[in-house]
Amino acid sequence: MGGQHPRVTEEDEQRVRELHAEGLGRNEIARRTGRGPRTVSIIAARLGLDFDRTATEEATRARMADLAEKRAILAEALTDDALRLSAQVWEPATIHSFGGKEHTYNSRDVDEPLAVDKKNLMAAATAAAAQSLRLVPPAADTGAHAARSMLGKLFTDIGEVLKEQQAVEEATSEEEEGESP
Repeated sequence: MGGQHPRVTEEDEQRVRELHAEGLGRNEIARRTGRGPRTVSIIAARLGLDFDRTATEEATRARMADLAEKRAILAEALTDDALRLSAQVWEPATIHSFGGKEHTYNSRDVDEPLAVDKKNLMAAATAAAAQSLRLVPPAADTGAHAARSMLGKLFTDIGEVLKEQQAVEEATSEEEEGESP
């Protein structure tokens, strides 16, 4: 069970009244009197005293502004990530694999990543862009709907290209397997 709290005395009430008159806040009065903040609030209410919450409100507004700035910075970084990832879809890449009973390592440079890798890059880019938009949604629809429609069409077109490329890669792989002695 919790310990007993000392009763509030007339001296406690007088001290709270004096410190309040000096312009001190509830928490500072609690520290100086050795009483809990809740007890100080009860005493102040009983005495008809109010605390100025301007400083608390300003501090809260400042913290909220700081958080908004951090979200904006993170959203910007995620947008940059999305752009870098989507650019990699069309850049030269090195593909590699381990194969055979000796688990030999093979690699080769290609003009573009394989279809499966393009799919993964686009999924990662889409996730980064979506998180960016969640953190800092567009303020107003300044063509955002048109941009989303354009991006949707672009992703659909990329999907079609990827399917075609994957089919070609599978056919080429089957041909190469047939050529082995």
